[in-house]
Amino acid sequence: MSLRLKGTNAYGHLGWFEVYCSICDRTLRLGIDVVYKCPKCEKKYRAYFCEADKRSLKGRCPYCNTELVPAV
Repeated sequence: MSLRLKGTNAYGHLGWFEVYCSICDRTLRLGIDVVYKCPKCEKKYRAYFCEADKRSLKGRCPYCNTELVPAV
């Protein structure tokens, strides 16, 4: 018996690769868009940022003031 995932649980669904910018709530696709994250606040606040907001924040996380890194 094989287990087949369907719908939003399937690995090919874009929901597995989409995150939202913490500032402007823009949909960002990992691997396609330029996405930055805070290594400390990523799990707690889902702290992902778009390129424009990274520039406006001067490369620092607004929650803990840590340097933002590219999400790979």
